[in-house]
Order: sequence, then structure tokens, then C-alpha cells
Amino acid sequence: MADPGRKSAGAVREDFDRIAAVADEGWDHNRHYHAFLLRQLPPHGREALDIGCGSGSFARLLARRFDRVTAVDLSPGMIRRAGERSADYPNIAYQTADIMEWPWPKAVYGCIASIATLHHLPLEEMLRRCAAALEPDGVLLVLDLYTASSLVDYLTGAAAVPLGAALRLLHGGGIREPWAVREAWARHGRNERYPTLAQVRAICRDVLPGAAVRRHLLWRYSIVWRKGAHEGLR
Repeated sequence: MADPGRKSAGAVREDFDRIAAVADEGWDHNRHYHAFLLRQLPPHGREALDIGCGSGSFARLLARRFDRVTAVDLSPGMIRRAGERSADYPNIAYQTADIMEWPWPKAVYGCIASIATLHHLPLEEMLRRCAAALEPDGVLLVLDLYTASSLVDYLTGAAAVPLGAALRLLHGGGIREPWAVREAWARHGRNERYPTLAQVRAICRDVLPGAAVRRHLLWRYSIVWRKGAHEGLR
């Protein structure tokens, strides 16, 4: 059953087609954590899946570690940009698809990654699908946004404001993104819903036993889970 409080797939597709038309490939809050995510992976694997790949920045990093990367996104605009930027990566197969209707294989992937995507989707169901699609010892990597619900969350969020501005300057950007980019993201952000960390941890205890759920600066959390590392997967 559709969640009446969650944006429809069509609305999300329109938002990201709009963002694809104006956004650049510079530093952003998600790219700041790419190195952390890569450190959770072995140096080489066979198959990887990137859910919500956007313009392909993390898919291209995965393609240096894995023989083949399947990268899926709802937005045709994002997939078009990703393909244009990935001419040197013939081992990436980009697909425009709704991941909820996508034909999920079983026990195939050495890595499944999802960056700032799962908050658009039913989290528990998606984590179960990911767990089933990982091969034994495969690694699930999730980076996403959360809703502050504790004092630590609020203090971390406050600290992220000056840090984010400093990091943008350090990486060659201005303190603020261009107006068109800000407007596209602001339009997308209206009525967005994110889980609390407590909700994420509760779901992971049930679906991904032993998963490491970590709060990060810049309003993100991560899930790192290796299939088979703990007994009791349901």
C-alpha cells in the first residue's frame, strides 16, 4: 500500500530531472562520505548494484572495484547525465527504472549501495530486498538523511552548518550553491520525510542483525552490513 505522506514516484522523477538540468559535479554532502563507504568494501568483487545512482559519481567509484556495476535511477535526466560522464567505464550498466518494480535477482551482488535514496521508499521492505539480493559475505552500504529527535542529533546538526560551509570552500565551491541549484533542491525538499535514527536502528535489528548504524555530521547516517556475519537473518 502506498504511503500517503510520501512523494509519489512521478513527483520524485520530476524533481530529479529538474535537478539534473542545473546541478554540477562538485563537492556535496553525500560525496563527502564516499571515501568512508569505500573503506567498507574489499578491493575487488564481481557484481555491484547502486540504487538511486543519480549522475553516477559513486557508481564510477564502484566500477574501479567491481567487474560489473548495475546503476539504477528513477530519473531519465540523471541517467542521461550519468552515461555522459561514464564513457570511460564500460563496466557500468545504467538503467532508468522504479526500483520498487525492478526485477530483483537473488544472492548476486557483492555490494549494494544506496546514497540519499531510501528515504523515498519503504525502508524495511527495501532492506529486506537488498539482503536477499546480496551474495554470501556481500556488503550493504546505505547513506541517507535522518530526522533529528534527540539532543545529540540537534547538536550534531548545529555543528554541521559551519562545517558544511567550510568544506564547500575547501573543495573549491562558494559558500552557497548557485540560485538555480538551490531552488531545484528546495522544491524537491518540500514535504520530504526522513526516519529518526531510533527508527532506523529498530528496523535494522529486525532485518539486518549486526548492522552498524552510525550518525554522521552533515545530517547523514550510514548502515554497513555484511551478509552472513551474524546468524538469525530473517
